Amino acid sequence: MREVAPLRGRPVRIEPVAERRHPAGSSKEVVAGKPQQAGRMPALPTKPVPPPEPLDRFAGVDRATADRVKQGRYPVAGRLDLHGMTQAEAHRALAGFIGRARAAGKRCVLVITGHGRISGGVLKAAVPRWLAEPELRRHILAIAPARPQHGGDGALYLLLRKTL
Repeated sequence: MREVAPLRGRPVRIEPVAERRHPAGSSKEVVAGKPQQAGRMPALPTKPVPPPEPLDRFAGVDRATADRVKQGRYPVAGRLDLHGMTQAEAHRALAGFIGRARAAGKRCVLVITGHGRISGGVLKAAVPRWLAEPELRRHILAIAPARPQHGGDGALYLLLRKTL
């Protein structure tokens, strides 16, 4: 497994391998009062992890509005360009931009992450994760990839919720 390379565009996840030591001459191990065969781990209950929401999720948006956003025909009221920022700077800028845009009553904004051809698209991969965080997700009604005239796959349209 050490020679296997991760797929392009996928995060690298390295899990440490725990080395188990057995007492000399022992072939069984006692776990929670029950004898277990050496080398077998007891099954742990796992909680199913919900899949992340897709980028073009339009729950709660009528079909005409969803089509207008997807096709780039919804008027873009604000624009944030994250080029040249570190992840920390970009995260702060994105959170502040979304908060200010929603407070100003803007409905559709454009967030430009860049294609990331040189660095592998660090911000392009991080922005959707940040938008799924509860503190930002509560401001956003829909997310869609931008049309080529607005940056293509290096940008996103965000449809913000109306302010009450």
